[in-house]
Amino acid sequence: MDTPSPPWEPDVAVPRWLRITMRSDRAWSSWYIVASLFFAPILLWLDTWPVLRTVAVMVIALAGLWLGLLGIAMATGLAIVLHSGAELPEHYWRTVFHDLPPTGQSANAAATDSSSSP
Repeated sequence: MDTPSPPWEPDVAVPRWLRITMRSDRAWSSWYIVASLFFAPILLWLDTWPVLRTVAVMVIALAGLWLGLLGIAMATGLAIVLHSGAELPEHYWRTVFHDLPPTGQSANAAATDSSSSP
């Protein structure tokens, strides 16, 4: 007898590393955007120290390279799923992005429900 899979598990064959890759890509992208806002003033401040400026440029370049590799891994994982002819169900996306409204509710309805409670 087949036992149904738990609601957090998709019904399709999804690489185990895909969820981690997608979460990491989201977190690192947020960090990278914030860091890039502070990067120009930091470079101006480090202008008199060429070695420290080079280290700062290398750090931001390596972080960008890491984000690119995460993007390639994420695209590869999604391509594997789509190539198998499957589609990721709604509950899978909710396990990756925890800030989505509950199934069946729009974002406005979820905001209205939470603001109307005492």
